[in-house]
Amino acid sequence: MVVLAASICTKGGKAVISRQFLEITRARVEGLLTSFPKLIPANTQHTSIETEDVRYVYQPLEDLYILLITNKGSNILQDIDTLHLFARVVSDLCRTADEKEILKHAFELLSAFDEIVSLGYRENVNLMQVRSILEMESHEERIQEIISRNKEAEAKEELKRRAKQLEMQRQQQASARRAAGGSSYLGGGIGNNSSGSYQSIPRFETPSPQQTRSASPAVSSSTRAPAFKGSGMKLGKKAKQADLLDAMAGEVATPNDSMPTTPVPVASNVDLPVVAADPKASLPTVTQESIHITTTERLSLALLQQGGLKSLELKGDLSLLISSAANARVRLALAPLPSVAAELDSKELQFKYHPNLARTGGGQSLEKEIKLKDPSRNWPVGQPLGVLRWRVATKDESFVPLSINCWPSPSGDGTCDVNIEYELENEQLELHNLVISIPLPDGAYPSVGSHTGSWSMDPDTHALVWSIPHVSASSDSRSGTMEFSVSGEDPAAFFPVQVNFAAVGSMIGIQVTNVVQSDTNEDAAFSQEVSVTTDDYQIV
Repeated sequence: MVVLAASICTKGGKAVISRQFLEITRARVEGLLTSFPKLIPANTQHTSIETEDVRYVYQPLEDLYILLITNKGSNILQDIDTLHLFARVVSDLCRTADEKEILKHAFELLSAFDEIVSLGYRENVNLMQVRSILEMESHEERIQEIISRNKEAEAKEELKRRAKQLEMQRQQQASARRAAGGSSYLGGGIGNNSSGSYQSIPRFETPSPQQTRSASPAVSSSTRAPAFKGSGMKLGKKAKQADLLDAMAGEVATPNDSMPTTPVPVASNVDLPVVAADPKASLPTVTQESIHITTTERLSLALLQQGGLKSLELKGDLSLLISSAANARVRLALAPLPSVAAELDSKELQFKYHPNLARTGGGQSLEKEIKLKDPSRNWPVGQPLGVLRWRVATKDESFVPLSINCWPSPSGDGTCDVNIEYELENEQLELHNLVISIPLPDGAYPSVGSHTGSWSMDPDTHALVWSIPHVSASSDSRSGTMEFSVSGEDPAAFFPVQVNFAAVGSMIGIQVTNVVQSDTNEDAAFSQEVSVTTDDYQIV
């Protein structure tokens, strides 16, 4: 296929931004864009228009159009797939799809367009790869920053050590002077008393055993004190060194936000992140009405280290609990599916309904209402009833709720620098108790630098556990990073990365919008609990 230009224009055909991939004059592109709105037929759902010379492949973008101008010999399916990637890039870079926001991010958008199409031909990239390219982060710069912080931390520790030595020497000298002064004072008093003349002398009292010690034992005692402090006090059985370091590594305190060179066990009460047996226990509680709807989705997902989606399976169910007989005859109105879920075919998205429910649509489509097949029957009271189940099996990356990028880089000196980051992709979800577990090489312990949230060591799996309590699109924790270095040079030792979380929301947008009494058509009060949990979420 050959893409001549990619443009974003208004409903009237005025170009907002445009990128030509072949040598086409500006006047030619403006002429094609001006004539484009006039060619759109009324009341049609087609997304392509052909003229004698070119083909327009377009998609509405609120008050704008995003379109590709291609030659007539291009593959229409590839053109549509490329157009979808362009649209996802625009929605990822711009908060709103209006002319002002598009112009504000024009440079980033045009750079992204160049990464997707080169000389008229589509490049083999996805959204995550384009985003990584646009960030233009320097791994060498990060390494230099980590080295600088390590040197600063070592220098501060050296200054503290020397200050302690000087203070210790001053204390020893002061003790020696006090001991020497007491001996000379006693000797002078005895000499004056033996001269034969009477002189008043201070009253002499029997000194305590500590005061009668000579100067040299005092100095020796103070000199041996640091050696005693260094050994410490040990009680009970000796623990294995590996188990002790695993248990205590999470309690290492880094003064002045500097990065420690080696993990030092400092306490025995390590606060490891607790993953509840029921992941939904960390979600906010919902006050239940007499009509309570529970929507639960369970996610199994595998991402590839190099980027891309290996597999995704989502299983969901919707159950209804009616606790009052007065509300036993109701209908549930469902919200329409978002465009991303609506584009899935019947093999990727499947629905199953309870046999006693009425069905108006055919195939695997989502019903507008959930109601009983027999209007004279009532819903069961006091017991939850599963009424709807669905399953999603796809390789569409737009369904990935949380992207994880783990990047180990051998430094050549027997260690490996690891940078890992996460970013919330599905803005409709609100994640709670996000836990990312990175396995470590045997016998290796991390030196952690800057990071979001908190971290600790899991002694059972010998993994670094990174915990973020809350992640949402409206908070600063929508994305986060962690940097650490560890001994070992095999990047494969840090995989698979395991991810666990519980989220409020639905990945495919299943939601009850209203509950109506079947007899009176009056609205009924209801409560709703929508959540997503992870069965198996990993980067392999």
